[in-house]
Amino acid sequence: MRIAMMVLGYVPAPRPNDMMYAPLDIAVATAEGIARRGHQVDFFAPLGSHFHDPHVTVQNLHIRPLAHNQQELTNLFRTADRYASGVPALWDQRFASEMFARAERGVYDVLHFHHPETALTLARIYKRVPVVYTLHDPVTRIHKELFELYQTPNQHFVSISLNQRRDAPDLNYVANVYNGIDMHSFSFSDGPEDYLLYVGRIVPDKGVKEAIQVAKETGHRLIIIGQIYPDSQEYFDQHIKPFLNDRILYLNHIERNHLPKYYQKAKALLTPVQWEEPFGLTTIEAMACGTPVISLRRGAAPEIIEDGKSGFVVDSIAEMIEAVHKIGKVKRHNCRTHVQDNFSIDKMVTGYEAAYRDIVTQASPVHRLRRMTGKLQQSLSLTTHVVHPKRPPKRKT
Repeated sequence: MRIAMMVLGYVPAPRPNDMMYAPLDIAVATAEGIARRGHQVDFFAPLGSHFHDPHVTVQNLHIRPLAHNQQELTNLFRTADRYASGVPALWDQRFASEMFARAERGVYDVLHFHHPETALTLARIYKRVPVVYTLHDPVTRIHKELFELYQTPNQHFVSISLNQRRDAPDLNYVANVYNGIDMHSFSFSDGPEDYLLYVGRIVPDKGVKEAIQVAKETGHRLIIIGQIYPDSQEYFDQHIKPFLNDRILYLNHIERNHLPKYYQKAKALLTPVQWEEPFGLTTIEAMACGTPVISLRRGAAPEIIEDGKSGFVVDSIAEMIEAVHKIGKVKRHNCRTHVQDNFSIDKMVTGYEAAYRDIVTQASPVHRLRRMTGKLQQSLSLTTHVVHPKRPPKRKT
Protein backbone atom coordinates (compact mmCIF):
# COMPACT_ATOMS: atom_id res chain seq x y z
CA MET A 1 0.00 0.00 0.00
CA ARG A 2 0.96 3.62 -0.48
CA ILE A 3 0.21 5.80 2.54
CA ALA A 4 0.55 9.55 3.02
CA MET A 5 0.71 10.71 6.64
CA MET A 6 0.65 14.08 8.38
CA VAL A 7 0.62 15.50 11.91
CA LEU A 8 1.50 19.21 11.78
CA GLY A 9 2.66 21.31 8.87
CA TYR A 10 4.59 23.78 11.02
CA VAL A 11 6.65 21.51 13.34
CA PRO A 12 9.43 19.26 12.02
CA ALA A 13 9.35 15.50 12.56
CA PRO A 14 10.52 13.88 14.74
CA ARG A 15 9.56 16.42 17.40
CA PRO A 16 12.26 18.67 18.89
CA ASN A 17 13.71 17.16 22.09
CA ASP A 18 12.35 19.85 24.40
CA MET A 19 8.81 19.54 23.04
CA MET A 20 6.21 17.30 24.67
CA TYR A 21 3.95 16.17 21.85
CA ALA A 22 2.85 12.53 21.92
CA PRO A 23 0.90 12.49 18.59
CA LEU A 24 4.11 13.21 16.70
CA ASP A 25 5.96 10.41 18.50
CA ILE A 26 3.16 7.96 17.68
CA ALA A 27 2.99 9.06 14.04
CA VAL A 28 6.75 8.72 13.51
CA ALA A 29 6.80 5.25 15.07
CA THR A 30 3.81 4.18 12.98
CA ALA A 31 5.27 5.52 9.73
CA GLU A 32 8.58 3.73 10.25
CA GLY A 33 6.89 0.50 11.34
CA ILE A 34 4.55 0.48 8.35
CA ALA A 35 7.44 1.23 5.98
CA ARG A 36 9.51 -1.65 7.39
CA ARG A 37 6.68 -3.97 6.40
CA GLY A 38 7.17 -3.08 2.74
CA HIS A 39 4.61 -0.32 2.30
CA GLN A 40 5.42 3.06 0.75
CA VAL A 41 5.06 5.89 3.27
CA ASP A 42 5.28 9.60 2.47
CA PHE A 43 5.38 11.77 5.59
CA PHE A 44 4.29 15.38 4.99
CA ALA A 45 6.18 17.77 7.28
CA PRO A 46 8.20 21.00 6.92
CA LEU A 47 11.89 21.47 6.18
CA GLY A 48 14.19 19.99 8.79
CA SER A 49 12.15 16.80 9.05
CA HIS A 50 14.05 13.53 8.68
CA PHE A 51 13.65 9.84 9.39
CA HIS A 52 16.26 7.28 10.38
CA ASP A 53 14.38 4.67 8.37
CA PRO A 54 15.17 5.17 4.65
CA HIS A 55 11.84 3.63 3.67
CA VAL A 56 9.97 6.73 4.86
CA THR A 57 10.10 9.66 2.43
CA VAL A 58 9.66 13.19 3.76
CA GLN A 59 7.56 15.49 1.58
CA ASN A 60 8.46 18.97 2.84
CA LEU A 61 7.11 20.93 -0.17
CA HIS A 62 9.97 23.40 0.49
CA ILE A 63 7.98 24.89 3.37
CA ARG A 64 9.79 26.13 6.48
CA PRO A 65 8.61 25.25 10.00
CA LEU A 66 7.08 27.89 12.25
CA ALA A 67 8.39 26.32 15.48
CA HIS A 68 11.74 24.62 16.05
CA ASN A 69 11.35 24.14 19.83
CA GLN A 70 8.82 24.29 22.66
CA GLN A 71 9.33 28.00 23.33
CA GLU A 72 8.70 28.92 19.70
CA LEU A 73 5.58 26.73 19.65
CA THR A 74 4.28 28.40 22.82
CA ASN A 75 5.00 31.84 21.38
CA LEU A 76 3.27 30.91 18.13
CA PHE A 77 -0.04 30.34 19.88
CA ARG A 78 0.42 33.34 22.17
CA THR A 79 1.07 35.73 19.27
CA ALA A 80 -2.32 37.24 18.55
CA ASP A 81 -1.73 38.32 14.95
CA ARG A 82 -0.48 34.91 13.84
CA TYR A 83 -3.00 32.84 15.75
CA ALA A 84 -6.02 35.02 14.97
CA SER A 85 -5.21 35.05 11.26
CA GLY A 86 -4.98 31.27 11.21
CA VAL A 87 -1.33 31.04 10.20
CA PRO A 88 -0.70 27.55 11.73
CA ALA A 89 -3.92 26.22 10.19
CA LEU A 90 -3.01 27.60 6.78
CA TRP A 91 0.41 25.93 7.00
CA ASP A 92 -1.44 22.66 7.65
CA GLN A 93 -3.82 23.27 4.76
CA ARG A 94 -0.99 23.65 2.27
CA PHE A 95 0.27 20.15 3.06
CA ALA A 96 -3.19 18.60 3.29
CA SER A 97 -4.37 20.02 -0.03
CA GLU A 98 -1.32 18.56 -1.78
CA MET A 99 -1.98 15.16 -0.21
CA PHE A 100 -5.57 15.12 -1.45
CA ALA A 101 -4.61 16.31 -4.93
CA ARG A 102 -2.08 13.49 -5.27
CA ALA A 103 -4.46 10.90 -3.84
CA GLU A 104 -7.14 11.98 -6.31
CA ARG A 105 -4.66 11.18 -9.10
CA GLY A 106 -4.11 7.71 -7.65
CA VAL A 107 -0.69 8.33 -6.08
CA TYR A 108 -1.83 7.16 -2.60
CA ASP A 109 -4.12 4.40 -1.40
CA VAL A 110 -5.04 6.12 1.87
CA LEU A 111 -4.37 9.40 3.67
CA HIS A 112 -3.67 9.31 7.42
CA PHE A 113 -4.10 12.47 9.51
CA HIS A 114 -3.36 12.78 13.22
CA HIS A 115 -5.50 15.92 13.54
CA PRO A 116 -8.94 15.53 11.92
CA GLU A 117 -9.59 19.27 11.73
CA THR A 118 -6.75 19.54 9.19
CA ALA A 119 -8.60 17.46 6.61
CA LEU A 120 -12.34 17.51 7.32
CA THR A 121 -13.25 20.13 4.72
CA LEU A 122 -11.01 18.60 2.03
CA ALA A 123 -12.21 15.05 2.69
CA ARG A 124 -15.77 16.21 2.13
CA ILE A 125 -14.76 17.59 -1.28
CA TYR A 126 -12.56 14.64 -2.36
CA LYS A 127 -15.16 12.01 -1.56
CA ARG A 128 -13.37 9.24 -3.46
CA VAL A 129 -10.15 9.56 -1.44
CA PRO A 130 -9.95 7.15 1.56
CA VAL A 131 -9.04 9.03 4.75
CA VAL A 132 -8.30 7.85 8.29
CA TYR A 133 -7.98 10.01 11.40
CA THR A 134 -6.30 9.02 14.65
CA LEU A 135 -8.15 10.61 17.56
CA HIS A 136 -5.51 11.67 20.09
CA ASP A 137 -7.77 13.94 22.15
CA PRO A 138 -10.99 13.31 24.05
CA VAL A 139 -14.01 13.17 21.74
CA THR A 140 -16.45 15.51 23.43
CA ARG A 141 -20.01 16.21 22.33
CA ILE A 142 -18.91 19.26 20.33
CA HIS A 143 -16.27 17.15 18.55
CA LYS A 144 -18.94 14.57 17.78
CA GLU A 145 -21.14 17.29 16.30
CA LEU A 146 -18.23 18.63 14.25
CA PHE A 147 -17.27 15.22 12.84
CA GLU A 148 -20.87 14.43 11.95
CA LEU A 149 -21.23 17.82 10.26
CA TYR A 150 -18.47 16.93 7.79
CA GLN A 151 -18.77 13.15 7.73
CA THR A 152 -18.75 11.32 4.39
CA PRO A 153 -18.33 7.57 3.77
CA ASN A 154 -14.66 7.98 2.80
CA GLN A 155 -13.71 9.24 6.28
CA HIS A 156 -12.77 6.76 9.01
CA PHE A 157 -11.72 7.09 12.65
CA VAL A 158 -9.23 5.22 14.83
CA SER A 159 -9.69 5.54 18.59
CA ILE A 160 -6.76 4.98 20.95
CA SER A 161 -8.97 3.57 23.72
CA LEU A 162 -12.53 2.31 23.93
CA ASN A 163 -13.31 4.85 26.65
CA GLN A 164 -12.49 7.59 24.13
CA ARG A 165 -15.61 6.59 22.18
CA ARG A 166 -17.92 7.16 25.14
CA ASP A 167 -19.48 10.44 23.97
CA ALA A 168 -19.37 9.60 20.26
CA PRO A 169 -20.07 5.86 19.90
CA ASP A 170 -21.54 6.07 16.39
CA LEU A 171 -18.71 7.63 14.42
CA ASN A 172 -17.36 5.69 11.46
CA TYR A 173 -14.70 3.84 13.47
CA VAL A 174 -12.47 1.45 11.54
CA ALA A 175 -10.39 0.27 14.52
CA ASN A 176 -9.27 0.82 18.09
CA VAL A 177 -5.46 0.90 18.13
CA TYR A 178 -3.66 1.36 21.44
CA ASN A 179 -0.52 3.48 21.40
CA GLY A 180 2.75 1.58 21.47
CA ILE A 181 6.32 2.22 22.62
CA ASP A 182 9.76 0.92 21.70
CA MET A 183 10.52 -1.66 24.41
CA HIS A 184 14.27 -1.28 23.80
CA SER A 185 14.09 2.36 24.90
CA PHE A 186 12.55 1.48 28.27
CA SER A 187 14.74 -1.14 29.94
CA PHE A 188 13.52 -3.28 32.83
CA SER A 189 14.69 -2.84 36.42
CA ASP A 190 13.81 -5.01 39.41
CA GLY A 191 15.57 -2.86 42.00
CA PRO A 192 13.37 0.15 42.88
CA GLU A 193 14.20 2.82 45.42
CA ASP A 194 11.76 4.18 47.99
CA TYR A 195 10.19 7.05 46.04
CA LEU A 196 6.98 7.68 44.11
CA LEU A 197 6.97 9.34 40.71
CA TYR A 198 4.76 11.73 38.75
CA VAL A 199 5.50 12.42 35.06
CA GLY A 200 3.35 14.70 32.93
CA ARG A 201 2.22 18.25 32.29
CA ILE A 202 1.84 20.44 35.38
CA VAL A 203 -1.87 21.08 35.00
CA PRO A 204 -4.94 20.45 37.20
CA ASP A 205 -6.30 17.73 34.86
CA LYS A 206 -3.26 15.55 35.53
CA GLY A 207 -3.70 15.61 39.32
CA VAL A 208 -0.28 16.84 40.42
CA LYS A 209 -1.50 18.27 43.72
CA GLU A 210 -3.28 14.97 44.40
CA ALA A 211 0.00 13.10 43.83
CA ILE A 212 1.60 15.34 46.48
CA GLN A 213 -1.24 14.51 48.88
CA VAL A 214 -0.67 10.77 48.36
CA ALA A 215 3.07 11.09 48.95
CA LYS A 216 2.60 13.10 52.16
CA GLU A 217 -0.04 10.74 53.55
CA THR A 218 2.11 7.65 52.87
CA GLY A 219 5.38 9.20 54.05
CA HIS A 220 7.09 8.68 50.68
CA ARG A 221 9.40 10.90 48.70
CA LEU A 222 7.89 12.15 45.44
CA ILE A 223 9.70 13.18 42.26
CA ILE A 224 7.67 15.43 39.95
CA ILE A 225 8.73 15.71 36.30
CA GLY A 226 6.87 17.87 33.82
CA GLN A 227 6.59 21.15 32.00
CA ILE A 228 4.88 24.27 33.27
CA TYR A 229 3.02 26.20 30.60
CA PRO A 230 2.15 29.90 30.95
CA ASP A 231 -1.52 29.20 31.59
CA SER A 232 -0.69 26.75 34.40
CA GLN A 233 1.90 28.88 36.24
CA GLU A 234 -0.70 30.02 38.79
CA TYR A 235 -1.65 26.40 39.49
CA PHE A 236 2.00 25.53 40.11
CA ASP A 237 2.58 28.56 42.33
CA GLN A 238 -0.50 27.89 44.44
CA HIS A 239 -0.71 24.09 44.67
CA ILE A 240 2.78 22.71 43.98
CA LYS A 241 5.52 25.19 44.85
CA PRO A 242 4.57 25.67 48.55
CA PHE A 243 5.03 21.94 49.21
CA LEU A 244 8.42 21.49 47.57
CA ASN A 245 11.21 20.43 49.93
CA ASP A 246 13.78 17.67 50.28
CA ARG A 247 10.95 15.10 50.18
CA ILE A 248 8.84 16.58 47.37
CA LEU A 249 11.17 17.36 44.45
CA TYR A 250 10.32 19.13 41.20
CA LEU A 251 12.80 18.40 38.37
CA ASN A 252 11.09 20.44 35.62
CA HIS A 253 10.89 19.04 32.07
CA ILE A 254 13.19 16.11 31.25
CA GLU A 255 13.67 14.87 27.71
CA ARG A 256 11.94 11.59 27.00
CA ASN A 257 15.14 9.62 26.39
CA HIS A 258 16.28 10.45 29.95
CA LEU A 259 13.04 9.36 31.64
CA PRO A 260 13.73 5.59 31.89
CA LYS A 261 16.25 5.97 34.73
CA TYR A 262 13.55 7.69 36.81
CA TYR A 263 10.92 5.11 35.91
CA GLN A 264 13.27 2.20 36.68
CA LYS A 265 13.98 3.27 40.25
CA ALA A 266 10.48 4.40 41.22
CA LYS A 267 8.42 2.35 43.63
CA ALA A 268 5.29 3.33 41.69
CA LEU A 269 4.07 5.89 39.16
CA LEU A 270 1.07 7.93 40.33
CA THR A 271 -1.54 9.06 37.79
CA PRO A 272 -4.36 10.73 39.76
CA VAL A 273 -5.99 11.94 36.53
CA GLN A 274 -8.90 14.35 36.94
CA TRP A 275 -10.18 14.03 33.37
CA GLU A 276 -11.08 11.39 30.79
CA GLU A 277 -7.54 10.89 29.48
CA PRO A 278 -7.73 9.06 26.11
CA PHE A 279 -4.60 6.99 26.74
CA GLY A 280 -1.52 7.79 28.89
CA LEU A 281 1.91 7.07 27.42
CA THR A 282 3.68 7.56 30.75
CA THR A 283 1.68 4.64 32.13
CA ILE A 284 3.01 2.13 29.63
CA GLU A 285 6.51 3.65 29.70
CA ALA A 286 6.68 3.11 33.47
CA MET A 287 5.29 -0.43 33.30
CA ALA A 288 7.77 -1.31 30.56
CA CYS A 289 10.53 -0.42 33.03
CA GLY A 290 8.93 -2.69 35.61
CA THR A 291 7.26 0.08 37.61
CA PRO A 292 3.63 -0.49 38.63
CA VAL A 293 1.13 2.34 38.14
CA ILE A 294 -1.56 3.51 40.54
CA SER A 295 -4.30 5.43 38.77
CA LEU A 296 -7.75 6.80 39.41
CA ARG A 297 -10.46 5.09 37.39
CA ARG A 298 -10.70 7.74 34.69
CA GLY A 299 -10.28 7.65 30.94
CA ALA A 300 -8.33 4.71 29.53
CA ALA A 301 -6.67 3.68 32.81
CA PRO A 302 -8.80 0.52 33.32
CA GLU A 303 -7.94 -0.60 29.77
CA ILE A 304 -4.20 -0.03 30.15
CA ILE A 305 -3.50 -1.20 33.72
CA GLU A 306 -4.14 -4.80 34.70
CA ASP A 307 -5.54 -4.23 38.18
CA GLY A 308 -3.56 -6.11 40.81
CA LYS A 309 -0.98 -7.37 38.30
CA SER A 310 0.62 -4.30 36.71
CA GLY A 311 -0.66 -1.76 39.21
CA PHE A 312 -3.94 -0.64 40.76
CA VAL A 313 -6.98 1.20 39.43
CA VAL A 314 -8.78 2.96 42.28
CA ASP A 315 -11.81 5.16 42.81
CA SER A 316 -10.53 7.77 45.23
CA ILE A 317 -7.40 9.38 46.65
CA ALA A 318 -8.00 7.44 49.88
CA GLU A 319 -7.88 4.18 47.90
CA MET A 320 -4.76 5.40 46.09
CA ILE A 321 -3.08 5.88 49.46
CA GLU A 322 -4.03 2.33 50.44
CA ALA A 323 -2.69 1.02 47.13
CA VAL A 324 0.74 2.55 47.79
CA HIS A 325 1.01 0.47 50.96
CA LYS A 326 0.37 -2.78 49.04
CA ILE A 327 2.37 -1.95 45.90
CA GLY A 328 4.98 -4.55 46.88
CA LYS A 329 2.48 -7.28 45.97
CA VAL A 330 2.82 -6.37 42.27
CA LYS A 331 5.59 -8.28 40.53
CA ARG A 332 7.60 -5.92 38.38
CA HIS A 333 8.19 -8.59 35.71
CA ASN A 334 4.40 -8.74 35.20
CA CYS A 335 4.38 -5.02 34.39
CA ARG A 336 6.99 -5.49 31.67
CA THR A 337 5.24 -8.51 30.18
CA HIS A 338 1.89 -6.71 30.14
CA VAL A 339 3.30 -3.89 28.00
CA GLN A 340 5.19 -6.27 25.72
CA ASP A 341 2.00 -8.21 25.01
CA ASN A 342 -0.33 -5.26 24.52
CA PHE A 343 1.44 -1.96 23.90
CA SER A 344 4.52 -2.56 21.76
CA ILE A 345 5.17 -0.64 18.56
CA ASP A 346 4.78 -3.88 16.62
CA LYS A 347 1.31 -4.40 18.08
CA MET A 348 0.35 -0.82 17.22
CA VAL A 349 1.66 -1.07 13.66
CA THR A 350 -0.27 -4.32 13.12
CA GLY A 351 -3.43 -2.48 14.14
CA TYR A 352 -2.87 0.37 11.70
CA GLU A 353 -1.88 -1.95 8.88
CA ALA A 354 -5.15 -3.85 9.30
CA ALA A 355 -7.09 -0.57 9.40
CA TYR A 356 -5.48 0.61 6.15
CA ARG A 357 -6.38 -2.65 4.43
CA ASP A 358 -9.99 -2.40 5.56
CA ILE A 359 -10.24 1.18 4.31
CA VAL A 360 -8.65 0.42 0.94
CA THR A 361 -10.97 -2.55 0.49
CA GLN A 362 -13.97 -0.28 1.07
CA ALA A 363 -12.72 2.38 -1.38
CA SER A 364 -14.92 3.27 -4.34
CA PRO A 365 -14.37 1.45 -7.68
CA VAL A 366 -13.30 4.74 -9.31
CA HIS A 367 -10.58 5.31 -6.71
CA ARG A 368 -9.40 1.69 -6.99
CA LEU A 369 -9.07 2.15 -10.75
CA ARG A 370 -7.08 5.34 -10.28
CA ARG A 371 -4.81 3.60 -7.77
CA MET A 372 -4.13 0.81 -10.23
CA THR A 373 -3.40 3.33 -12.98
CA GLY A 374 -1.09 5.29 -10.70
CA LYS A 375 0.83 2.16 -9.73
CA LEU A 376 1.18 1.16 -13.37
CA GLN A 377 2.53 4.57 -14.33
CA GLN A 378 5.02 4.48 -11.47
CA SER A 379 6.32 1.03 -12.28
CA LEU A 380 6.61 1.46 -16.03
CA SER A 381 7.85 5.07 -16.20
CA LEU A 382 6.48 5.24 -19.75
CA THR A 383 8.14 7.33 -22.42
CA THR A 384 6.22 8.27 -25.52
CA HIS A 385 8.00 7.86 -28.89
CA VAL A 386 6.65 9.53 -32.03
CA VAL A 387 7.18 7.49 -35.21
CA HIS A 388 6.97 9.36 -38.50
CA PRO A 389 5.88 7.24 -41.47
CA LYS A 390 8.19 7.21 -44.49
CA ARG A 391 7.00 9.36 -47.32
CA PRO A 392 6.80 7.71 -50.77
CA PRO A 393 9.47 8.89 -53.25
CA LYS A 394 8.45 11.71 -55.54
CA ARG A 395 7.58 10.70 -59.09
CA LYS A 396 9.58 12.18 -61.87
CA THR A 397 7.53 14.32 -64.14
